Amino acid sequence: MQAEQLRAMQAPLKSRYRENPDSAVVTMTATGKLDPERITCHVGTHTGVAAAGLHAAAGGNGMEACSGDMLLQALAACAGVTLRAVATAMGIEIRGGNVVAEGDLDFRGTLGVDKTAPIGFRDIRLRFEIDTPAAEDQLATLLKLTERYCVVYQTLRHAPEIEVSHHATQQEAGYTAG
Repeated sequence: MQAEQLRAMQAPLKSRYRENPDSAVVTMTATGKLDPERITCHVGTHTGVAAAGLHAAAGGNGMEACSGDMLLQALAACAGVTLRAVATAMGIEIRGGNVVAEGDLDFRGTLGVDKTAPIGFRDIRLRFEIDTPAAEDQLATLLKLTERYCVVYQTLRHAPEIEVSHHATQQEAGYTAG
């Protein structure tokens, strides 16, 4: 895709969002279906269902996706797409490359082995391995703008408030409330 194509594709959206800022707010949803037999949660994606389970370091068998891995995958994917969009808008040629997200997680926390151990990633590293003829100053601007506009990166950097609620359902054998 060329910069002109990207601008043409985004121009009507940007115009609408300027005229009506509320139209730019989109509620995105992910739903996980709990498995009654196993310690897994099946999450729908645009390309199919992902089965999430325990990481091997928490007792899992390694056959299901780990949600920690999925978080890092979301960061790598978002950063990669953002980098490509910014590079396109800047006219920077990207011939290929990789986006690598790594995170350090101490499983003593999530397993309750050590109450002082943190639960969650304590460090996350994001690395771009880019094949490009761009000059160093162009790359610096590209990376700065990628950080600025990457939704997952910014969400992790500035965590939003998370509201937790529940709705319990009970079904007796042979009877479904309705």
